[in-house]
Amino acid sequence: MKIGVLVVAYEASATLEAVLARIPPDFRDRITTILVCDDASTDDTYQVGMRVKASRPDLPLEVIRRPVNLGYGGNQKAGYRWMIDHELDVVVLLHGDGQYAPEHLERMVAPILAGDADVVFGSRMLERGAALRGGMPKYKYVGNKILTFMQNRLAGVALSEWHSGYRAYSVAALSGVGFELNSDYYDFDTQIILQMIATSQRIVEIPIPTFYGDELSRVNGIRYGWRILKHTLRWRRSS
Repeated sequence: MKIGVLVVAYEASATLEAVLARIPPDFRDRITTILVCDDASTDDTYQVGMRVKASRPDLPLEVIRRPVNLGYGGNQKAGYRWMIDHELDVVVLLHGDGQYAPEHLERMVAPILAGDADVVFGSRMLERGAALRGGMPKYKYVGNKILTFMQNRLAGVALSEWHSGYRAYSVAALSGVGFELNSDYYDFDTQIILQMIATSQRIVEIPIPTFYGDELSRVNGIRYGWRILKHTLRWRRSS
């Protein structure tokens, strides 16, 4: 199966090279494409990506710079469309700021490759206390738990976390949902979970370590919480 890694990057010039270097050597030859999508950064994110591409022939890199900022969700949408159009079989979402560990890429795709899942979510909440030990602020931890509880009740599932950005999808599952109609904001991640639930995709969670990078500082917590609850309520009423 052809594996793609979608690296969403915004203002990631200080971290992108290290993130790419951390992709395990024994997994690199199994990756068909690593697509770095610079979302119209004002720093040197694109130039860093191109430099790594030129100096690291062992990494199957493609580097794209968006001419306009598409937003976190919009960048994902364009990246997933690229993966579908290029006939990949599995795609993993990785953040260019180092918030999620590239060392776990193989574990993220393993359930899909084994035929046991259509979607894999990396969860910081599966191991009790691990998120707090990894530096998640207590108020964010509590907010995460409350929102996850409410969303589980509304959607009739029992996920340990709805708010991790470390995900792997079979491209067939992505092709079967209208992800391109979703938000360009951070609530994209909730909308696509609801779409996967609605289409009865098999979802597996695996534990991942917690690290807080710069990207989360761009999320307005109140706006984010309100939007994801609104989506989940709307989904519940229509299901």
